[in-house]
Amino acid sequence: MIIDIFADMKRTVILLFSLIICIPAFCGEPDNDDKQKRVFTALSTIVDGDTIPSFQLMDVNIYARRTFSSERKQRKYDKLTRNVIKMYPIACEVKGVLVETYLYLQTLPDDKARDEHLEKVEKGVWDQYLPIMKKCTLAQGKLLIKLIDRECNQTSYDLIKAFIGGFKARFYQTFASLFGATLKKEYDPEHDDEDAMIEEIIWMIDNDML
Repeated sequence: MIIDIFADMKRTVILLFSLIICIPAFCGEPDNDDKQKRVFTALSTIVDGDTIPSFQLMDVNIYARRTFSSERKQRKYDKLTRNVIKMYPIACEVKGVLVETYLYLQTLPDDKARDEHLEKVEKGVWDQYLPIMKKCTLAQGKLLIKLIDRECNQTSYDLIKAFIGGFKARFYQTFASLFGATLKKEYDPEHDDEDAMIEEIIWMIDNDML
C-alpha cells in the first residue's frame, strides 16, 4: 500500500506543483475609437516611373514532422511528439484558468481574501487534475514544467515563490529534485535541441498538422 502511494506521488507531484500558479502577460485591446484612428503607411518603390507600394513581411517558419535514420532516435522523437500532444493542451487549459484567477484576485479587497481564494483554487486544481496526472509519466511532468515556462515566461519556481512564498517554493523544489526534476527548468528552443523540437511540434499542433 505504501509503495503504491509513493508511486502515485512520483507520477503526479512534479505535474501538480507546476500547476499551482502562473502569471501570463496581458495586452489590452484598443477601443473602437482607437481602431478607427489607425493609419497604415506603406513604403513605396519607383519602378519605370510608377510608384508601387511595398511592404516588409515577417519571416514565417514552416515545419514538417521529422524523420530519423536511426530507429532509436525516431522512437524518441515519436514519444516526445505524443507527450507534447498530451501535455500542451493541459498547459493551455491551466493557463486559462489561472488567467481568470489572476483577474479575479485584483477585485478582492485585501490579502486575507486573496489568500483564501488561492487556497480554493489550489484545491480545485488538485481535484480536477489529479485523475489526469495519475496517468502521466515523470517525463510528461518535466515537459509540463517546460511548457508552463513557455506559456508564462517564468519558471514554476519563480511563480510559486511570487504567489505563495519562498518557503513553499523551496520545499516543492526540494521535493521535485528527489525525482530528478527541477521547477527552475527554463524553456529555451534557441539553444536546446529538444526544446527546438518541442517548438516545432507545437507549431504543427497549432496549425492542425498533428
